[in-house]
Amino acid sequence: MTDQPSTPSASSLTTADPEALPALVAFDLDDTLAPSKSPVPDPMAAALRALLDVVPVCVISGGQINQFRDQVLARIDATPAELTRLHLMPTCGTRYYRYEGPASGTADSDALAGWTLEYANDLTPEQITEGFAIVEREARRLGLWETETWGPVLEDRGSQITFSALGQEAPVDAKRAWDPTGEKKSALRDAVAPHLPELEVRSGGSTSVDITLKGVDKAYGMRRLAEVTGIALDDTLFVGDRLDPAGNDYPVKALGVPCHAVTGWEDTAAYVTELAARLAAARH
Repeated sequence: MTDQPSTPSASSLTTADPEALPALVAFDLDDTLAPSKSPVPDPMAAALRALLDVVPVCVISGGQINQFRDQVLARIDATPAELTRLHLMPTCGTRYYRYEGPASGTADSDALAGWTLEYANDLTPEQITEGFAIVEREARRLGLWETETWGPVLEDRGSQITFSALGQEAPVDAKRAWDPTGEKKSALRDAVAPHLPELEVRSGGSTSVDITLKGVDKAYGMRRLAEVTGIALDDTLFVGDRLDPAGNDYPVKALGVPCHAVTGWEDTAAYVTELAARLAAARH
């Protein structure tokens, strides 16, 4: 009987000095700040607000801006002062949003009111059309094109194409059960990549494969974040749940950014609460 490789523990994937006081903290979204495609739970929202009071915060994810709106902005009940310290980087940092405050006459009911798109590195319409066709063809060939899904399987996110095997709105339990080892996503990625040589094809979330411009991943987003904030990567902390070599957070670790690995939002909330308290104490 062949032994199965063990999953690395969160502590073994952490590279950050536990006593360090970062100048900026960046987070993955799904399974780090919240369950996949779900709202940030109240304890996590409270921890994020406490952190925003003492340090700039970035959320970087493969999801589109509406996912950030629904999962984060509509849930954390942050003040305008806190929002000015929040950086949003959807689609792995190929888009970047900052809070400028709502324009005069804008309804406050929209959680995206006051947020400005600073830059976008979008795919061309031709790249999107070709990407959709190739992903569907290869998914069908591999038997990975499901007939019963929750929402669209293919999504144009402007700067990213995303294949979600069970649909964008699939329940968390179904997503976790579909590809627990990651083998299906890896097979699809390996099948699609040779047909899109000018694009980057990588595993995304629990059931997804993402396609962006070449060289665009979370490491790209973190480099852009350092440019726009002026905060060095060495002074930044990244928190994520997939820092293992097969995970979509790994490029940040490979870049050399200090990282703290977590196992879910509960783990993150406890860690952030403690970190915010240390940062607040250091200011006094």
